[in-house]
Amino acid sequence: MGEWAAEATDGEAITRLDTGVAHIARVYDYLLGGKDNFASDRVAGDELVKVMPSIVPGVRGCRGFLVRVVRYLAAEAGIRQFLDIGTGLPTANNTHETAQQAAPESRVVYVDNDPLVLVHARALLTSSPQGKTAYLDADLRDPGKILEEAADTLDFSRPVAVMLVGVLHCIPDDGDPWGIVDQIVAALSPGSYLVVGQPANDIQAEAEEGAAGLNDRLAEPVTFRTRDQIGRFLNGLEILEPGIVQYPHWRPDPDAEPIPDTPAWCAVARKN
Repeated sequence: MGEWAAEATDGEAITRLDTGVAHIARVYDYLLGGKDNFASDRVAGDELVKVMPSIVPGVRGCRGFLVRVVRYLAAEAGIRQFLDIGTGLPTANNTHETAQQAAPESRVVYVDNDPLVLVHARALLTSSPQGKTAYLDADLRDPGKILEEAADTLDFSRPVAVMLVGVLHCIPDDGDPWGIVDQIVAALSPGSYLVVGQPANDIQAEAEEGAAGLNDRLAEPVTFRTRDQIGRFLNGLEILEPGIVQYPHWRPDPDAEPIPDTPAWCAVARKN
């Protein structure tokens, strides 16, 4: 059995669980057809779909993008270490499953601050025998803690792929998400990768209305961003082709069923 590590007990997580207010990870789970959500999450999800019908293919497109990226990084780029921040609730083809399918020795650290995610991660995210999977109960707003605790599993003197897919919108502009990402990238060795993806407000007109309606229901508001703002996360890095694109357009599988364009931007970049 592969190694497993976590930073909090299930009891501690359950104590912090507030089911009366929607949480973005559980709303996403609902939109993906999952069962790990509560009435508050379903209400928020339904209201979001009313004003922004494209959000459902958008969430699914996000998941497909993550799988394609991890497969590429493990199978083609030779990456064996992954730091997945804002992982969300476990579903099919999680980062460690995709990476360890290509390279069983891959080591993956998941980071999230939702107590329900913590409980499910401890139960479901098991490693391959050759690799290691760990979970940190931490917040992207505290990159120092993430980097320090992830170092118990990952060797930052070697390349690491940092996955920031579906989490950057949880930090408002005045929270300086760009500075946070810069701090993480500064700790990475050459040959590492940064993967970003988040909802956009410059693709579809209804995106801003959808964000405003969702924020009325969420414990923590979300911030949609423009393509140029996404590009700022990648300053100083080599952006891989096809550049900053919508989820379905990042190296789609040739035999995959087409996915509608989604109101979100994504990109993969390399630190040289």
